[in-house]
Amino acid sequence: MDIGIGLPGHAPWTQGRALVDWARRAEERGFSTLSVSDRLVWTTPEPLITLAAAAGATSRIRLLTSVLLAPLRANHALFAKAVTTLDQLAGPGRLQLGLAPGLRDDDFTEGGVDYATRGRQFDRLLDRLAGVSRGEDPVGPRAATDGGIPLLFGGHSEAALRRIATRGTGWIAGDATVEGVREFTPGLAKAWADAGRPGAPRVVATVMFALGPDARRAVSAAIEPYYAFAGEEYASYGASAALTTPEQITTAVAGFAEIGVDELIFAGNDPDPAQVDLLADTIGL
Repeated sequence: MDIGIGLPGHAPWTQGRALVDWARRAEERGFSTLSVSDRLVWTTPEPLITLAAAAGATSRIRLLTSVLLAPLRANHALFAKAVTTLDQLAGPGRLQLGLAPGLRDDDFTEGGVDYATRGRQFDRLLDRLAGVSRGEDPVGPRAATDGGIPLLFGGHSEAALRRIATRGTGWIAGDATVEGVREFTPGLAKAWADAGRPGAPRVVATVMFALGPDARRAVSAAIEPYYAFAGEEYASYGASAALTTPEQITTAVAGFAEIGVDELIFAGNDPDPAQVDLLADTIGL
């Protein structure tokens, strides 16, 4: 099982260069992937711009949006051009897109995008991205990655399963638990087989973490305000579910590996780049 690390974009970071330092350290310590999250109505950095900076600061580590709220990108041609440009800058095989339709209506209100039709807009965006990636569209450049940029879709809905089976390379599970992944994957495998896809879909799970003496404070400061929209109970649960001890980290690695997850990504909650080294030391990188 590959082990990746996620930038603390939803945490109270103040220096953008620290995120670039995270990227460099993540590659130096041997993490498989660097991920970045997405929100409009928050201080989360724009994911494609952030990964472009990471691409310039690194040469090997994979780059992932986890997850990008695709329907907010209402100009589909411009979005496709940004994605294929990033793929060219990063080099073949490095960029992966984790995509989802989005849940919070305030992101769509502030973005001037119709929340009710986001699913249809999502599919149209994917059509345009596919054409640009293959060089079959007047917009360019085409993707550097042969076969197009790998697409992972988030969510548990029938629409998510359809997109994975017909357009994607796999599923990305946010705030994942071993039990939740185990419950979802049989249906995922069936949808994949029913679509006539060979092999098996890639399964990527993401979990929240912070390490060190201030770990519990860091996750509270990052997660509780971020999930406050869902109510105090959910926000408190999100903070309590974050992994904050070496024992919890190693247990998670063992548990997700046992059920066949292809990659586990630990999303940071403390902006200090030293978190990269603490996690690498804990898992033996």
